Order: sequence, then C-alpha cells, then structure tokens
Amino acid sequence: MRTQHQRRRELDKIDRSILRLLQENARLSFTELGERVGLSTTPCTERVKRMEREGVILGYSARLNPQHLQSRLLVFVEINLDHKSGDIFEEFRRAVLKLPDVQECHLVSGDFDYLIKARINEMTSYRKLLGDILLKLPHVRESKSYIVMEEVKETLSLPIPE
Repeated sequence: MRTQHQRRRELDKIDRSILRLLQENARLSFTELGERVGLSTTPCTERVKRMEREGVILGYSARLNPQHLQSRLLVFVEINLDHKSGDIFEEFRRAVLKLPDVQECHLVSGDFDYLIKARINEMTSYRKLLGDILLKLPHVRESKSYIVMEEVKETLSLPIPE
C-alpha cells in the first residue's frame, strides 16, 4: 500500500493514451487497449492496474439513459443553510448521501452553500423532492431551483494533457 510519502509515478504519454481510450470505452479488452497504445497485453494490463492502485482510475460504470429509467427531469438546486459550521456541514452531508435521486452535491463558494444535481421523473416528483425532502434536510434555510429545459452537454470525461 502506498504511503503519503511515496511519490506517485508521473503519467507518461502511453498512460495518458490509455486513459483517453478508457474514457471513450472502458470495455476495451487489455489486448485491444495494448494494441491501440503500442504495448503487448501484459505491460498494458500492469499499467492499468497500477493506475487503479494509485487512484488515477477510480472505477468503471455503465452510462445509462435517464429517459428509459424514470429520470427524465434534471434539476439543479441551490441550498443555503441557516448556520455555517463544520458540524452543520457534516450533518447536512450525511443526510444528502442517503438520497438516491441526488446525483451530485457540492459545497461551493458564492451566494449559497450547496449545489445539488438531481434526476427525477416529473414535476410532481420534483415538488416532492424539494418540499418533502431537500427543504427538510438539517439546517436548510432556503433553496433556489433550476429545471433543465435542454441538456446541451454532459460528460464525465476529463481533459487529459498531451
């Protein structure tokens, strides 16, 4: 196991190529991935496993179509808390982690404390999420919501330097 004092190896050109390809299609076999970056299967597999161990690659998942899964409506909600302290932030954080409709929650700077991204089925579900759940979370003072009318771009891909 890597300690804090061990240095993570810098990503070289081949590592970055592997990461780009995996972001496009994480289902590539190690053989095909190796062929595309100019390595045999074993060294390619070793590089991927090393990047997984080091936390460069956090995991793999399937991207699902929300239209097919009762999650057609995308909303963003700004949340302000009534007080600001580490304990209050922690209590709010623990409560949000339990909400299945919330895809993302970020503590942010600016005019509000948290930004929440949620996917739900319809406006009735949104009213329930807001009034019965989000506004009843610990220490919530107010909210401001944005209903997405058109999704222009959504990606989990990160830009990988050359």
